[in-house]
Amino acid sequence: MSALAISPVLVPLATVVATALTAQRPRLQQVLSLGGVAVLLACALALLTRAAADQPIEAVFGGWGEPFGIAFVIDRVGAALVVITAIMGLAALLFLLSDADTQPRHPLLLPLMHGVLVGVGGAFATADLFNLYVWFEVMLICALGLFAIGGRTDQLDATFKYFVLNLLGTLLLLMAVGMVYAVTGHLNYGAIAQALPGAAPWPTALAFTGLLLAFLIKAGAFPLFAWLPASYHTLPAPVLALFAALLTKVGVYAVLRTLAGIFVTAPALLFEVLGWIAVATMLFGVLGAAYHWDMRRILAFHIISQIGYILLGVALASEAGQAASLFYTLHHIVVKANLFLIAAMVWRLTGSYDLRDIGGLYRHRPALGVLFLIPALSLVGIPPLSGFWAKLWVLQEALAQGRVAWTVAALLVSVLTLYSMMKIWMEAFWKPHPQPSWQPPAGADLRAAWAVTVGLALITLAIGAYPEALLAYSLAAAETLGGR
Repeated sequence: MSALAISPVLVPLATVVATALTAQRPRLQQVLSLGGVAVLLACALALLTRAAADQPIEAVFGGWGEPFGIAFVIDRVGAALVVITAIMGLAALLFLLSDADTQPRHPLLLPLMHGVLVGVGGAFATADLFNLYVWFEVMLICALGLFAIGGRTDQLDATFKYFVLNLLGTLLLLMAVGMVYAVTGHLNYGAIAQALPGAAPWPTALAFTGLLLAFLIKAGAFPLFAWLPASYHTLPAPVLALFAALLTKVGVYAVLRTLAGIFVTAPALLFEVLGWIAVATMLFGVLGAAYHWDMRRILAFHIISQIGYILLGVALASEAGQAASLFYTLHHIVVKANLFLIAAMVWRLTGSYDLRDIGGLYRHRPALGVLFLIPALSLVGIPPLSGFWAKLWVLQEALAQGRVAWTVAALLVSVLTLYSMMKIWMEAFWKPHPQPSWQPPAGADLRAAWAVTVGLALITLAIGAYPEALLAYSLAAAETLGGR
């Protein structure tokens, strides 16, 4: 089973090598890329099957046993996130087969995309705090390459902004990891949790506060979220969808894993502060989205806003809250990636991401208008879509704990989210195009784009129609995390 345990890293890493070696043969490179992500998905499903049967998959490397060896442990939480990672990788790579995004394809685009999957898979699989830092670094290096790969001025500017603020999070994370080791003598998740009761309280609190701040920066939480909307809009559409789906979620996962599975004796004040950070993240994200007219910037700010909901579930410090956070994360990954991909299709048909310069799409492409409404209304939380159940379970637990202010803030954010989504739909689809003679361009090959976006929409509908299975899985996953 050790080979299966390392598959979230080994498979995409092998694909990185294969696609890099075939960089001068685009067709073969594309075949190897799709084959690699298909193998990753098959391995992820095998991991999910084992984890769902309460059989976590473990592997220890370096010639040492636990807690001193480098350990991979994939439980219910990790398995679910590895599966959704593989699905998002497959969706982004299939979308590349269309001409919905017409940016030139650099020979290193596919190796770098698979490099991102290596980092994400490693972060979800590792059971070691230092190696979590390493996988964050792998993601950062590959992300910087993807930002800069086009060489345009705006892309290089975005690369710098992304690098500076994420470097702050990286340095803070490395220092916090060192402090945790100094306090507990361990880096393994389980060993840290066992050592904490006998550790000095103030150094322990300082170390884990540093960890939490670093993870919140990586997650795009308030107040250090500016790197995300300032950089994401310069990426090619499939890469943007992949980043929107996965990168901030690794930060959220690290917060969940740390507070629910490691630092289980965290003081109530820490969760109180996290709750208010979550509320601020929701509010500032949705207000930024309401202000902008560029679809990519609107959706980028909504990444921030929705991260707030997920963090709110963690801040509730209960198994129900943690389960709601996992459910919300899985739902949001699918919905957010789909919205960015549909926005790319809108751009391909209209020639602009600016809502003020486009319109009339519903008249010419009514199916695309309906398709957009599925993830858009799910993001808002309209029943019976997946987002409704995700928000319901977060807010239900918040009310059960008497968190009325947090609940009211979350409901207000939902109303403002509805405004943003309706602004996109009314401006891009319903209003007439500013040029009365406008017609969608002939010859645009969007077949792969349609297949991907419809497939993701069907996942959203399936979760909304049958939420019980995913909720039961999430509750069982919260139990294995060590819910408070």
